Amino acid sequence: MTVQENLTTLNINPVLEESWKQVMKEEFTKTYFLELKKFLLQEKAEGQILYPAGSLIFNAFNLTPFNDVKVVILGQDPYHGDGQAHGLCFSVPDGVKPPPSLLNIFKEIKSDLGNEIPVLGNLERWSKQGVLLLNSLLTVCANQPASHHKKGWEQFTDKVIETISKEKSGVVFLLWGRFAQDKELLIDHSKHFILKAAHPSPLSSYNGFFGCKHFSKTNEILLQQKKAAINW
Repeated sequence: MTVQENLTTLNINPVLEESWKQVMKEEFTKTYFLELKKFLLQEKAEGQILYPAGSLIFNAFNLTPFNDVKVVILGQDPYHGDGQAHGLCFSVPDGVKPPPSLLNIFKEIKSDLGNEIPVLGNLERWSKQGVLLLNSLLTVCANQPASHHKKGWEQFTDKVIETISKEKSGVVFLLWGRFAQDKELLIDHSKHFILKAAHPSPLSSYNGFFGCKHFSKTNEILLQQKKAAINW
């Protein structure tokens, strides 16, 4: 099998929704992205199991077209357990028990808006309303959190944030925890809205995530701009 055939099988030559393809097309031929492809191929060749599945690596972009982005939630890297990751930060596919951080998100939504805690942890419904669920890293090795740190994904997703900041206005960025808040420097404060809180992890949720009311605040901001509120 040729290198190109391998890359196609891994789905790292992304087939993206058209508006994302237009704003990000230059990134896919840059040296760092080509090196990232090589790295991922080598991981596969060495027998590593990578998450999410190749067809879901760019799921966040395909479910939330660039033109529809109203809210951005930033995560760190995909879940590293079997069957958990499907290309949306904090989200899990149907049939998978919501992890602790996601459960805390649901608890805050209930406290903030009165919504009952869902049985399912699939957040595709948010994506389809204009919430970009973006991880900084788009792949991970099974059972090895942050294993693809500094391999190229950060450069790609930082460019995503910069492009949203430059090309759009009035986007609400939800930055939970220090890692996400470090991305604040990429965002133009004069054009966008930034809401910050502790990470929803059980290790930090009581230090400022619970009670942040980011979900009602986000909807207030959207309604002020005459945009549809998110059905959280």
